[in-house]
Amino acid sequence: MEGIALSLFKRYPVLKKVYLNYINFGYNSKNRLPWKRLCSSRDWYKLTNGVFEKKKKVLMATCAGSLITALDMETILSVALSLRAAEVHALICDRFLPACLMCQSNKSIGIGRFAKNGPSRIYCKRCFESGIDAYQSAGIKIHLFSDYITPEDMSEVEMRVDKTPCERIKNYIYQDLAVGEHAMAGALRFFAKGSIDDEQYAQPVLKRYFTASLLTAIVLQKMQKEQKFDTAVFHHGIYVPHGIVGEVFRKEGVKVVNWNVGYRKGTFIFSHNDTYHHTMMNEPVSKWESISWNSELEQKVLSYIKNRSKGTRDWHVFLNEPSGDIATLGIDSFKPAIGLLTNVFWDAQLHYPANVFKNMLQWILKTIDYFTNRTDLQLIIRVHPAEVTAELPSRQLVVAEIKKTFPTLPPNIFVVAPQSKMNTYTLMEACNAVIIYGTKTGVELTSFGIPVIVAGEAWIRNKGITVDPETQKGYFDVLDGLPFGGRMNAEFIQRARKYAFHFFFRRMVPVEVIEPTDSAYAFRLNVNHLADLMPGKNIGLDVICNGILAGKDFIYEDENFNTQKIKTAAMRHN
Repeated sequence: MEGIALSLFKRYPVLKKVYLNYINFGYNSKNRLPWKRLCSSRDWYKLTNGVFEKKKKVLMATCAGSLITALDMETILSVALSLRAAEVHALICDRFLPACLMCQSNKSIGIGRFAKNGPSRIYCKRCFESGIDAYQSAGIKIHLFSDYITPEDMSEVEMRVDKTPCERIKNYIYQDLAVGEHAMAGALRFFAKGSIDDEQYAQPVLKRYFTASLLTAIVLQKMQKEQKFDTAVFHHGIYVPHGIVGEVFRKEGVKVVNWNVGYRKGTFIFSHNDTYHHTMMNEPVSKWESISWNSELEQKVLSYIKNRSKGTRDWHVFLNEPSGDIATLGIDSFKPAIGLLTNVFWDAQLHYPANVFKNMLQWILKTIDYFTNRTDLQLIIRVHPAEVTAELPSRQLVVAEIKKTFPTLPPNIFVVAPQSKMNTYTLMEACNAVIIYGTKTGVELTSFGIPVIVAGEAWIRNKGITVDPETQKGYFDVLDGLPFGGRMNAEFIQRARKYAFHFFFRRMVPVEVIEPTDSAYAFRLNVNHLADLMPGKNIGLDVICNGILAGKDFIYEDENFNTQKIKTAAMRHN
């Protein structure tokens, strides 16, 4: 199809123009963020008092212009940081990498065609132009990948890729950089699977991500040697190229800031030094356990958690209008039930030292095997709805994997498929305890006193709230102790609610100038003047910028900000 389209575009240029206008509508950042209007005035000089000596040099490593949420947020930060006397640069891939996180097997591109030819030229053009338009209109200096690669570099990378067997790529280290781990994570994401051993094009696709990882490492090493950035800011911090960006900058001693969209609408999660997938697990409890707790904060967090089952206050909703009667499962109400919540196989497949099992599949299968001999208990497996409802649906399904090993399950084990409308929260409330691997639902369940056992890398781990076995023997020893005698005691429930408040209302930083929308574009900028982005105008934006420039914690002290928010709102209207 792509070849036909290209031949038609060559013969009838007007068709290409119409098509590109169509696919770029909404992707071109200048259509939504008014940087040309805001930044073309003399406001820059007036607002910074004519001071051109910059305090910090910051790189926005957006890389992929089609990653629209990241592009929009990072252009907003670029302007806000510039107004705080930072020298901001941006990095954009100029149709250079042979694979990246924007490439997905469920898109119109065929897997075989991608394995042979790489990303679509049309798609890469759109991605590149979107990034260029956004940063140029905001007046930010742009760096391109191809600026830092020579023919000799290309030859060296090709030689390394050719000489490296696929089975060695996952653990491949290049100049002390774990490029192989991120290459594998990128390939898993491309195939939307937790394992690609059975994929026909696994090797050529993995080689593409390996090549992209090596090229990114070289680009970032040369760029840092030339530019000497103080801080690098970029989305997520994993996959290709962003995982490699982090690897290089950490090695070079550059401050790394990663971020992602929060659960609550209008909020964002930022972390220092590494992806939040890692940092949230090991965040010191001293950051939140001394919060001065009161009934107002408790009601605030409980109200939000109860709404999570509907998702009307969230950006991410994986199951619309949950319903369904759990009685239809045929559960024996006189026998204790244990819940088990899965994740999506391919998501964030990185190395976590705390993992009890090799991977999620091993955990699921070994747990099922254990419960086949525990006829005194029931096991209810709730498969994550995101397997089928997420933007990138999984091509490796939990139900199918279970059937390969257990064609028939014993009567005490129940599986709720991802398509089921059954309310996960109602289902887990009927359980004596819940076992999780990496789901964030553990934060909510413990807030209602439901005991949670963590077998993987869930963020609730290491908080003094859940049961966290460190070995497989320890895990099964915990299961031997089931059922538990009852719900968590009042002290642990309050601790769980404190952490939930910290997690949902302090670590998820609201940015008032960002206005959530009901469209696919997630948010729009609610700014009439550059002064709206200046220090003191927006608490959340100040928290983020202070974190980036001064290394402060990315914690929005919601419990202390009610009065300050009123003052801020008054300032914005003066």
